[in-house]
Amino acid sequence: MSLFSPTTVGSIGVRNRVSLAPMTRLRANADGVPGPIVAKYYEQRAGIGLLVTEGVFPSAESKAYPGQPGIVTDEQAAGWAKVADAVHAEGGVVFMQLMNGGRVTHTDITGTDRIVAPSAIAIEGDTRLADGTKVAYPVPHALETSELETVRDEFVKAARRAVDAGIDGVELHSANGYLLHEFLSPASNQRTDGYGGSPEARARFVIEVAQAVVAEVGADRVGIRISPAHNIQDVWEKDDAETRATYEALIAGLAPLGLAYLSVLHADPASDLIQDLRRAFGGTFIVNSGFSTMTTRDEAVTAVDDGIADLIAVGRPAIANPDLVTRWEQNADENEVDQASVYGPAERGYTDYPFLQG
Repeated sequence: MSLFSPTTVGSIGVRNRVSLAPMTRLRANADGVPGPIVAKYYEQRAGIGLLVTEGVFPSAESKAYPGQPGIVTDEQAAGWAKVADAVHAEGGVVFMQLMNGGRVTHTDITGTDRIVAPSAIAIEGDTRLADGTKVAYPVPHALETSELETVRDEFVKAARRAVDAGIDGVELHSANGYLLHEFLSPASNQRTDGYGGSPEARARFVIEVAQAVVAEVGADRVGIRISPAHNIQDVWEKDDAETRATYEALIAGLAPLGLAYLSVLHADPASDLIQDLRRAFGGTFIVNSGFSTMTTRDEAVTAVDDGIADLIAVGRPAIANPDLVTRWEQNADENEVDQASVYGPAERGYTDYPFLQG
């Protein structure tokens, strides 16, 4: 087994053990439709074993950012069908990350009359609207117990739309401070019903969403991403017994489903916590070491060689190097990321990075 050897994700074969980490890129149009530029971006990176898209909103209420793509309307689904066709034409595999932004948004972004979260606790700080204006995050609506079924079913319908559009599978975004992650943390979940108050209760909604999506599209088409103790967007989790108990409860509920993979964002993927969760999950395991440094070729090779993970999710190096796997196989130089152009509407910093010559 090596970074450049084939493997399977669910029932789908992938040609190497590099995965494109899901990264917000904000190139959809004002209606959340991914256009030709998005298809080109993913097509260029189809040599990466498993592509995971940026977070895609499953309902208008869950849209987190201007320029974010959705999978709610027929037009959005048609845009993603072209992405799938472009990736498949190059022999690639693509999963769509389904992301409910939860309280990480504003009604001037969603166009709805509320935003939702487990509890009515706002994030400190500001977000940006489409015109660049900064506005404070509002206090979210605390979802009633009776409303959880609706939110769950939005994920289910989105998964069905994605698969029907030709996308190979979906990843449930339960990381980085968005809605599903908000349920897991006592900092953002202070509920007193059956979905809060204990590790098992906080994990319950995420498990129920996963169960429902699996029932709709099949376990081999469903992965999930988590970020224990990553501490971002005011979802604070200490590296302590409470966090361990929460994620152990989550994985105990997910393991019997036979998901395609578990993807974990953590500063130390070799830590006891992360490797214990891996063993409890029992399936394909993907790691991403986080935002502070970029994953290098040697780190990725070593992680697979040492058995830390089955696949390595790579972020910024894959932005700047559409042919990243080829460069890593040849131990060639890499393009540097133009950080100023990571978010924006244009080709610059998106589809204009050069390929390896010769």
